[in-house]
Amino acid sequence: MIQSLMLFILAGLCEISGGYLVWLWLRDGKSLWFAAMGIILLGLYAVLPTLQAANFGRVYAAYGGVFVVLAILWGWMVDRIIPDKFDVLGGGIALIGVFIIMYVPRQ
Repeated sequence: MIQSLMLFILAGLCEISGGYLVWLWLRDGKSLWFAAMGIILLGLYAVLPTLQAANFGRVYAAYGGVFVVLAILWGWMVDRIIPDKFDVLGGGIALIGVFIIMYVPRQ
């Protein structure tokens, strides 16, 4: 489970930071190098979920919850937007969903 969670977190950081670099290039007029690095990170994001043991649908469904939490944390740490109680509640619910989808034993 620890390895799986680490893959989710790494994939999320690649997706969010890659998207953010492309955002900076398009929206803030940063160098084309920002876009290039963003595209590389987005490509890495596409590969990382394939290292999960579960099937595609389950992995991506669970990853969605991890992404929600990471996006809230990114907004807090990078954009300096303090999460409110609804952000925290929603992120918590999403994280509960991750654990149910990926880690509840099945018969």
